[in-house]
Amino acid sequence: MEIPQVSIVIPAYNEAEGIRYGLERIKELKYHELFEVIYVDDGSTDKTYEIIREYPVKCFRHNINKGYGAALKTGIRKAKGKNVVILDSDGQHDPKYIEQLIALLQDHDMVIGERTDDSFQVKRRQKGKRFIRIIGELLVEQKLPDYNSGFRGFDRKLITEMLHIMPNGFSFSTTSTLAFLKEGYTIGTFPIVVEERIGRQSNVKFLKDGSKTILLLMRIIMLFNPLKIFFPASLVFFGAGIAWGILGYLLVGRFPNTASLLTILGMFIFFIGLLADQIALLNRTKHSL
Repeated sequence: MEIPQVSIVIPAYNEAEGIRYGLERIKELKYHELFEVIYVDDGSTDKTYEIIREYPVKCFRHNINKGYGAALKTGIRKAKGKNVVILDSDGQHDPKYIEQLIALLQDHDMVIGERTDDSFQVKRRQKGKRFIRIIGELLVEQKLPDYNSGFRGFDRKLITEMLHIMPNGFSFSTTSTLAFLKEGYTIGTFPIVVEERIGRQSNVKFLKDGSKTILLLMRIIMLFNPLKIFFPASLVFFGAGIAWGILGYLLVGRFPNTASLLTILGMFIFFIGLLADQIALLNRTKHSL
């Protein structure tokens, strides 16, 4: 049996109203004949699974709803292609862009479909996304592409090596973007037009899931560059201790105990950061063997 060069992985959860759009487009474009097409039903309670089974694609099913990222992990682990392309099943992403993405994967480790300005976006989320982008760019020290676009492709070997750090929730896209950037892999982008989703409203809530994303960004930096967190913190405490000690010496003729504690705390934080950096390096090396 010939091994496919590209596997298309599409997660789905309660998308009975809109999932036929993508399935019909894949069938119309004959992608099920050219590529390995994998749908992962993430424990849907409607007719999503039954609808997928009507089409000539592979379908795997979770017994319970595990999350967007968990569904992608299942699909990627089942995939056999050299490259993996992921997109949403709710009608937002037109499969017609897949061939353009695949072409770019010849020269890039990851390719992201960046949403154009005229693409549909939920307005109430835009400020939140800008805030998360600012945090992300501050942490990785470079401009981010469309970090949470769900239309993207990877070298399967590279993304498989990173699955252990990918979340089971909606932040798979954000995490994979930061992980590839921090590891120095090449990321390509191209413009896509995204339509309004078909059927139910999105489950993503900024107040609930946005805070999780910020915490996730911090975890990613702790994994790939812990000193980004520990070094500034150590400088703050060490500097505050020295400043308070000098002030105390000038005012009362002695170095205050609190100043000594702050100075020592700053030194401890720095050395803990060095240790965390070495542990993170060993962890990444182990999973990339």
